[in-house]
Amino acid sequence: MNPITQLKAKLPQPLRRLADLAYNYWWSWTPDRMSLFRSIEPTIWQTYYHNPVALLEAVTYERLSQIAEDPDYLKRLQVLANQFDAYMREPNTWGSQVAPDLSAEEPVAYFCLEYGIHESLYTYCGGLGVLAGDYLKSASDLGIPMVGVGLLYKQGYVCQRLNRSGWQEDFYRDNDFEHMPIELVRDEYGQPVTVKVTVRQRTVRVQAWKVRIGRVDLYLLDADRADNDPIDRKLTGQLYGGNRETRLAQQILLGIGGVQVLNALEIEPTIYHLNEGSSAFALLEVARQEMEFSGSTFAEAQTWVREHAVFTTHTPVSDGNNAFSADMMDSFFGHYWPQLELTREDFLHLGARRIGDPWEPFSLSVLALRMTRQANGVSRRHGEVSRQMWQILYPDRAEAAVPIGHVTNGAHLRSWTAPLLVDLYRQHLGKEWARLFDSTKPWEDAESQRASQTLWQTVDALPDRELWRRHCILKERLIAYTRSRVLASRLERREAKDDIMAVERLLDPNVLTLGFARRFSPYKRGALLFKDLQRAIRIFSHARRPIQIILAGKARPGDDEGKRIIQRLMEWCRHPALRDRVAFIEDYDLFTAKLMVHGVDVWLNTPRRPTEACGTSGQKAAFNGVINCSVDDGWWCEAYQPGQLGRPSNGWTIGEALDSSDQELQDQVDADSLYTLLEREISPLFYERDRHGIPHKWVAMMKASIRTNAPNFNSDRMVADYVTQNYLPDAAADAAALKAGQVA
Repeated sequence: MNPITQLKAKLPQPLRRLADLAYNYWWSWTPDRMSLFRSIEPTIWQTYYHNPVALLEAVTYERLSQIAEDPDYLKRLQVLANQFDAYMREPNTWGSQVAPDLSAEEPVAYFCLEYGIHESLYTYCGGLGVLAGDYLKSASDLGIPMVGVGLLYKQGYVCQRLNRSGWQEDFYRDNDFEHMPIELVRDEYGQPVTVKVTVRQRTVRVQAWKVRIGRVDLYLLDADRADNDPIDRKLTGQLYGGNRETRLAQQILLGIGGVQVLNALEIEPTIYHLNEGSSAFALLEVARQEMEFSGSTFAEAQTWVREHAVFTTHTPVSDGNNAFSADMMDSFFGHYWPQLELTREDFLHLGARRIGDPWEPFSLSVLALRMTRQANGVSRRHGEVSRQMWQILYPDRAEAAVPIGHVTNGAHLRSWTAPLLVDLYRQHLGKEWARLFDSTKPWEDAESQRASQTLWQTVDALPDRELWRRHCILKERLIAYTRSRVLASRLERREAKDDIMAVERLLDPNVLTLGFARRFSPYKRGALLFKDLQRAIRIFSHARRPIQIILAGKARPGDDEGKRIIQRLMEWCRHPALRDRVAFIEDYDLFTAKLMVHGVDVWLNTPRRPTEACGTSGQKAAFNGVINCSVDDGWWCEAYQPGQLGRPSNGWTIGEALDSSDQELQDQVDADSLYTLLEREISPLFYERDRHGIPHKWVAMMKASIRTNAPNFNSDRMVADYVTQNYLPDAAADAAALKAGQVA
């Protein structure tokens, strides 16, 4: 009996469709997502991190029986169940029209080290994982035959707790897989489907768990089995935990183990899409299996692999975390390269930037570039940076001719738009407001494109009063949540009574609110706003136009410099002049992220150029009318539109790049620019109100943010670009011509 059937047996008959919904994350991007499960038992819902399976298993049968006799709830459930059935059975999807060569039997296989699907599935760290989760959601919505492949971590990513000095203390929570919306993959005899992967001369048995994401299945690999060595059981213990040997072992499990699991499930991908270099070993395993099946040489198999593989690079800086010494490669792959009929030297050349250098590390990004037909960065600017960074692999080409393009990232519109605004959009843009692609027409169709753009132009007709009212509700919700989280943290630290009581004064719903939520790493410049502390205090405590900020994010384990940035921010949270205006939410997760992009007024982004490959948080904020204030890097280089011809700008750009390597000077220029924007443009505009308290010029910028960003920087558009540019056969032919002469 599978888990869905088991859960149904525990529910009253009228509620049994809840089990189908609980085991498919489709529910998480429906308009009813906030109340369907929460209304059953809000306290349990919160306790179990919004996990619908754990909720239904923990709530009393008496309470379920009460719900089962509520006619209004049963009607809502039936409507949603009918929508789910129609969604799953829709035959005429965009994908079926545009990409008929892709099928359930020969899908796209999408590999990534992390996936951010929902806060109840803790298999993500940050932007890369959330991007991968949004990718699978849009692939489902568009009807693209696809399977995801990743790792299932017993403890997920690091949890964050700040001590009294503001220092981040790392800890982990165990995931209870048996009570999560995932299912262990079993064979026809009810036994777990397993594969054997060699890791440092030891055999590691790997099983797979299936996560249903609408019409897409995600397979997460797990080594925590009793028949594995205790050391090997920990290989899938933590995301980005352990040492470099652990990281290399995880990448072997993901790449080689992932391909073997697909083979065991009789899934034969027509395209292998590597989302970042961590899964590059998959290409070697595909080549090995092709050699075994067809009797071809490695060179012949490599050509076959290139024709069926694409690579997305996400880093604009040196990929040191994905590069390993020759000694480590000897230790982990000494048994493997003979299976490819390669010498040690030939094998190491596959991942070497400089062939012939005995000290050159083995780079997974280089391996991916050498063995895929197409590669791309994740924004136009990142494509330029990537061509410059990897020109060394193409010595006979000019930088502009390096075969790395770009597909700008996007965010999943349905997941990241607040239900309160979804309701407003449905009223004024129509019920199909989020359907950017006409399923009956290819996206290349000019009429379909015009219809999409015309739909979003109607955002300007949204009533100012109503848009502002709903934004204020979302802002009040965020502030209430922030106070609750800060209070819990202060109580846990046993802070002074005055500090605990002060939470009641923390933040003001009527004050201009900035949001900043990132991984705290030096290049992201999380403390840039406080570079000149006295000037920052003057801005934040202005008598008529005050400003406040909500911050969130973690430093990676071992990143002491990132932890020191957080510690300084916590000092400013306690500063007498700032304590009511600066709040830090600990243990940032997807739920906190949603509330922040729903409720702040301005989304702040301050990375050092050109280290922002794309950045999608600002896109999510824009869907909700939040206005971006960002350095001109990543996606913002494409998105920013200055005001002209009577139309408002859609945001603000911080500073300008200097022709200098003096980073301290650049930081000062950008900080000064940010202060000036806040003092002279952002704050005055926010506080300019009519007699009803409506900031009409500000609301016009909110509409511009929605209108210009929602249709262009959503993950439906992103997935469609990958399909039409990277997956289809004509794209492959173009890419083959482009890559002619690439190094072997």
